[in-house]
Amino acid sequence: MEPDISVISSLIGDRARSKILMALMSGKALTATELACEADVTAQTASNHLSKLVDSKLLIVRKQGRHKYFQLASHQVAEALEALLNLSSTLVPQKVTTGPTDPDLRKSRICYDHLAGLTGVLLYEALVANKWLAEQSQQVALTKEGVLFFQNQGAAIDSFKQRKRPVCKSCLDWSERKSHLAGSLGQWVLEDALAKQWAVRRADSRAITFSHKGLLLFSKRYQIDRSKLL
Repeated sequence: MEPDISVISSLIGDRARSKILMALMSGKALTATELACEADVTAQTASNHLSKLVDSKLLIVRKQGRHKYFQLASHQVAEALEALLNLSSTLVPQKVTTGPTDPDLRKSRICYDHLAGLTGVLLYEALVANKWLAEQSQQVALTKEGVLFFQNQGAAIDSFKQRKRPVCKSCLDWSERKSHLAGSLGQWVLEDALAKQWAVRRADSRAITFSHKGLLLFSKRYQIDRSKLL
């Protein structure tokens, strides 16, 4: 018997629930109150929506003290949402430019746990150009040179290979309509840039902001043409 996709589609298709899910695409855990504000619904209505999303395993709940925080259940959920963003903007007539209108979001943003936007796309293109990533039939893999390069930067490639998640994966960027880097390696690149304080998260958005020095160091490491980001 085939899985019934109507169950998931009906959950995501509700306008308030879709707003809740998109608010969690930053990878942050948010409270029910915060998500009620994002969805522009009452606290009780948000609670009902959240219960359905948790029961369906699209969200998980994390408890800390007396507080409950909600997150997307997995990177697969985030990838499905990103795919729907791309599909909806392609199929539904648009009166505006594809992707977010906020220029900061278009430049650099978080797609659940990896770098997206123009910065993410230029990173991906640089990795391919330097033969650290190899593309074949819409699949992407680290080359031997790529493994060595990332190991020298501190990435634990061997441990990535032991996970169920792909080491690296191409993800179609919502605004740029080109590939950016996802998978365990994409997650590491973002976390490493944040840990080095080359970039910081914007508190009220999926956008991340690179400092002038951070952008210089990030571009130099991955051999990105920085002039395209200015």
